[in-house]
Amino acid sequence: MANTISVLMKKEEILEILVDWNFWQRELNTGIKREGYVDRAGNFLKTNMILSILGVRRSGKSFIMRQIAKTLIDSGLDSKETLIINFEDRRFKDFSVNVLDEILDTYLEFIKPDSVPYIFVDEVQLVDRWERWARTINELQKAKLIVSGSTSQIISKELATTLTGRHLDLKVFPLSFKEFLKFKKIEIRNSLDIINKKIELRRSFREYAQYGGFPEVVLGESKNEILISYFEDILTKDIVKRFSVKKIDKLEALAKFYLTNISNSITFNSLGRALKISKDTVEKYSWYLENAFLFFFIKRFSYSLKEQDNSPRKVYSLDVGLSNALGFRFSENFGKVMENIAAVELLRRAAQNPLMEIYYWKDVSGKEVDFVVKEGIEVKGLIQVTYASSKEEIAERELSALIKAIKEFKLKEGLVLTEEFEGEEEVNGLVLKYKPLWKWLLAG
Repeated sequence: MANTISVLMKKEEILEILVDWNFWQRELNTGIKREGYVDRAGNFLKTNMILSILGVRRSGKSFIMRQIAKTLIDSGLDSKETLIINFEDRRFKDFSVNVLDEILDTYLEFIKPDSVPYIFVDEVQLVDRWERWARTINELQKAKLIVSGSTSQIISKELATTLTGRHLDLKVFPLSFKEFLKFKKIEIRNSLDIINKKIELRRSFREYAQYGGFPEVVLGESKNEILISYFEDILTKDIVKRFSVKKIDKLEALAKFYLTNISNSITFNSLGRALKISKDTVEKYSWYLENAFLFFFIKRFSYSLKEQDNSPRKVYSLDVGLSNALGFRFSENFGKVMENIAAVELLRRAAQNPLMEIYYWKDVSGKEVDFVVKEGIEVKGLIQVTYASSKEEIAERELSALIKAIKEFKLKEGLVLTEEFEGEEEVNGLVLKYKPLWKWLLAG
């Protein structure tokens, strides 16, 4: 009898948690809808695949999951056919795979869905060996499964092996500039709005460039304090705790070095010497930081994979607000910030186009182009980013590098992203297009 009471109490405790995170008895706060992600998720859910929602901590994954569930309910699905599990709820103490079975049993017993439910599992990487449970649920068609995670370990080699051909990935980023404007209630319907609201848009871009696109930061006060707390949470929860890092001071020093050197070339050897740690440790910690979506690295373009791997990489922060809050003075490094913003936007576009790859280009004489955009086996575009308000402010070396790269890749044109200058010119039969970065972001 004691065992029966214990089991019933446990299920009641689970149910009490679940009620707080689900639409069964009340409306939940779903925030400002991010249509692009919700629409893509809807298309993914038409397949029999597990949907993985991946992204840096606090980028809005939990709200997007709720928005997907609410969209399903608004389209006619009974709310009891959805189950949302948030493993960041402090009341969850057990993170063994058994807890997933207990939660599912509780849901089926008390809520009694009439058809195959949609199950949303938030921060699923906290549960050991969850991928085998997910595979079983998927193969037996017990549910449509949507999982989220704040580390790319969710699509690690082990998971890819366990769920080969069974999952689709939706990568969530901090707000794009277009989403930022929506959160700020600035409506851009057409090109006329861009002209009429130019001053407001330029001012908004400056704010976006300084504080970044984390939703809570965009909407809240004390922006730098929030960004610093995010940085500490990512290091502590997504790296130190998950990978049992011992040299925490070295990890933090490496992360802060990257924050102060965004848009710069780095090598693991030189970093190891500077930070007095081994090259292998720098490489391992860099992977941890990339795994937590805090930074990403762009390789030098080469048709030789060996040369790509041996060349310096350029480092970028997934959100420039973190660099400005923890790294350097925003006003003194605006050119680096602009390049970082362009890099994140290209990464965002690549996440929607599996054929797209991003590199930088540099020749033997040191001429450099910030971005090479490749699709399949073809180079489709070249982009140079410059902190310039007028044509006269653009350095000749930047243009000569772009022209040389255009010729090398046998293209007809190149793009120069500026602070404000806009125009077009022809140089020896090649077209150089100039566009303000904020306008280019709106066109994406």
